[in-house]
Amino acid sequence: MSNARTAPDQAARQVARHAGTVGAATLLSRVLGLLRDQVMAALFGAGFASDAFNTAFRIPNLLRDLFAEGAMSASFIPTFTEYDQKRSAGEAWALGRQLMMTLLAVLLVLCAVGWLFTPQFMSALAAGFARYPGKLELTGTLFRIMLPFLPFVALAAAAMGMLNARGVFGVPALAPALLNVGMIVFGLALIPVCRHFGQPPIVAMAIGVVLGALLQFAVQLPSLHRQGFRFRFEWPTWHPGVRRVAWLMVPATIGLAATNVNILVSNNIASRLEQGSVTWLYCAFRLMQLPIGIFGIALATVAMPALSRAAVDRDMGAMRSTLSAAVRLVLLLTVPAAVFLAVMSEPVISLLFEHGRFTPLATQQTAGALVMYCVGLPFFASIGIFTRTFYALGDTRTPMQASLASVALNVVLNLAMVGPLRGLGLAHRGLALAASVAAAANLIQLTLYLRGRIGGFEAGRIAATLARVLAASAGVGVVLWLGLHAVPGGWHRGHLRVLGTVTAGALAAAVLGYGALKAARVEEVVLLEDAAGSLLRRFRRFRS
Repeated sequence: MSNARTAPDQAARQVARHAGTVGAATLLSRVLGLLRDQVMAALFGAGFASDAFNTAFRIPNLLRDLFAEGAMSASFIPTFTEYDQKRSAGEAWALGRQLMMTLLAVLLVLCAVGWLFTPQFMSALAAGFARYPGKLELTGTLFRIMLPFLPFVALAAAAMGMLNARGVFGVPALAPALLNVGMIVFGLALIPVCRHFGQPPIVAMAIGVVLGALLQFAVQLPSLHRQGFRFRFEWPTWHPGVRRVAWLMVPATIGLAATNVNILVSNNIASRLEQGSVTWLYCAFRLMQLPIGIFGIALATVAMPALSRAAVDRDMGAMRSTLSAAVRLVLLLTVPAAVFLAVMSEPVISLLFEHGRFTPLATQQTAGALVMYCVGLPFFASIGIFTRTFYALGDTRTPMQASLASVALNVVLNLAMVGPLRGLGLAHRGLALAASVAAAANLIQLTLYLRGRIGGFEAGRIAATLARVLAASAGVGVVLWLGLHAVPGGWHRGHLRVLGTVTAGALAAAVLGYGALKAARVEEVVLLEDAAGSLLRRFRRFRS
């Protein structure tokens, strides 16, 4: 084995170290998100109010992914990087301000349109709710309350893009935690107020969403100020850089819509199934997103500026190295996570959600969906890295084509699961499996297109890492499954036993997984050790 294979390359080290910082911050945000979901499950269970809230939040969340944290960021970072490197910092900051003002103007108009056409949107999104008196109306009310979330989170995403392009990752990664803090703190505090005015308690949680988005933007302003950016309101002038971002966003918006459109299609179909199906799928998807956020999004976030710089410098070697490093790390982290969540799905969901009105039946139904989502977890996580590589190259059309094909496949599979394949008895689980299959198809297309575009990206090295990680993870999964079924009297006997089961399972998975990966000679394990050591040193400096 050559020196390049025995020692981690510099690109991989840089990606891993930055991803460690972003991943740690994202972990905090996701933990707070799970705490938020626990509060929601305990207060509202899986039924009338929670279905309405989760559905009402779908469109603001979709638009956030498309216009704010998704297509806009993917198109903005390469443009901002070029202005910053090839022109001047002043011109780059001017571009950032104009983008913020343009986003604010456009999204305020969209909010007005959303307010006017709320009944039509809700009927299209969850027609099945009409069977339950007042459910569709409550969904519309919550949707209107949460509309201001969109412009606030768009400004936050623009701030994050500028900071990431400047190599600042920690604060932007921590900012989303404020959204969850807002929902928990403000939401709980406002419940008595809503009751006093005769409003359903779930309205308080919707107000918390908006306040949390405002905090997410505000917390990044001090870091931007230290970099030299000065935020102020000014009239949008259709800046040339903004025009370029908008032009790139058109196909990028369609390209990044795949997962969200798939969710909307699944939501509509799930609303026609047994009551609670929407919430079961939502909770399962949220859990599946935990490793995607900590590992997949973190790696895609730190890889994007490096990929953009390589594209500006026309350094295809650096681009291939960065892409390969990010993909190998994603596989190293998400495959074991998928196996753990699939095997331990019921204990984990019981521990997190089975409180108050969230019943054991809801735990079982959510666990079934989570297993199906875990099939596609590594695919979902890898798509972000591949699409950002295309965006760094200024190509937003190819990911769009791949996404359209995967959306079509997902719709066909969803309809099949409630139509010709209904006899399989998968119900809402079939919708989760369809999303995983569509994600795999999307990734395969992106891989084939990109291979021809940049002349390969160490596919053999990636395949070797995948094979070793799969073998190690499968062995650990078998041990966990045997241990879970060997618990005397069963694990589902009180919250303390559930907590002990999940804790023991997590510790066993971590220790056995590390040993199995080392035994399988997965070379990227040393990158995790390096990133962990870097984080520990930073923590010690912070404490001192």
